[in-house]
Amino acid sequence: MKKTLIAWSLIVVSITINAQSKKAKMEFNKQVDSLFSSIYQKADEPGAAVLIMKNGKKVFERCYGIADITSQKPITPRTNFCIASVSKQFSAVAIMQLAEKKLLSLDDNLKKFFPEYKADFYSRIKLSHILSHTSGIPDTRNRSDRNFVLYSTDVESCKYMIDLDKLHFEPGTQYEYINPTFQLVYQIIPRVTGIDFETYMKKYIFDIAGMKHTTYFEANKKIENMAHGYSFDKTKEKYVENDYGEANFFASKADGGLYTSITDFAKWEKALRDDKVWSEQSKEMAYSPKIMIPKTAEYGYNKDTGYGYGFFIQQIPGKPKIVYHLGDNGGFTIYAGKIPSKDILVMFFSNRDDIDRIATADQIYSMIEKANWLE
Repeated sequence: MKKTLIAWSLIVVSITINAQSKKAKMEFNKQVDSLFSSIYQKADEPGAAVLIMKNGKKVFERCYGIADITSQKPITPRTNFCIASVSKQFSAVAIMQLAEKKLLSLDDNLKKFFPEYKADFYSRIKLSHILSHTSGIPDTRNRSDRNFVLYSTDVESCKYMIDLDKLHFEPGTQYEYINPTFQLVYQIIPRVTGIDFETYMKKYIFDIAGMKHTTYFEANKKIENMAHGYSFDKTKEKYVENDYGEANFFASKADGGLYTSITDFAKWEKALRDDKVWSEQSKEMAYSPKIMIPKTAEYGYNKDTGYGYGFFIQQIPGKPKIVYHLGDNGGFTIYAGKIPSKDILVMFFSNRDDIDRIATADQIYSMIEKANWLE
């Protein structure tokens, strides 16, 4: 009789806990939906795809608005967005793969891969500096040439480095976020492996992660379920297209040319978490800050934030580490972040450029904390 009472008590407790858990999840989802519904108020305007996961399971997934104003096609979890600078982490992981295979070392200097670069200071710039935005190489590209700005490839965009004669600072001593140094990865991979960048990324990154619908942008290339980016024109009082042909640097790949969906990106995060595309040691290296970001820096939370290898790292005292990246190009604004120690993933991909990603992410993490997910 006593054993029966204990068993029934355990069942009642289990039912009560499950009911409370479901109620908490419903309340959390309600808060998140309210947040994004206040941002994306109209179903016939550009919007966003949102996904929050905990312990590998979806907690919140919802889409707002349309992917294409012309066709009025709605955004879905499989809509492909230009994720802009969030692409950098894929390039960083590829380099770390090659380091694991002993095909290169993060301590290798740029002269090893680019002997045509004239200045002696390239012998002091390591791959680790490239991946952490601490190389000291300035961005002196000619932005007055509109065709160059819109259509320059990774190779064309980096040509100025051949004759560069001065660094902004000694490598490894300061942080400066620039795109061209990550574009170097586009040339490093084939010079080391004999395999072109796109083929390598598909075989050793996307295929391993199961990202069947992820691809790099090319002019006139048809990308399935592709969203278009938009900006609000105050004069015309409507959203106008702002992507390839209107906005900067859509032709380069290694630094920001990837198109993917929240569905495929969740597979990427699983591959990172489960060490399918790299080792645990490489992951720890990438998720550890190599340098802290000054509060005056343009990119990052600007509070207790550093940069690892392809990732921003936020470490507020007393709170778990947040690993994330931002992306923006034309009308696309992207946030992809996670709390590795709690197995929490937060992402929202938007095809309009008027969302404050930092403030929005802060609100979501505040909701997560109030839901006691961090305990």
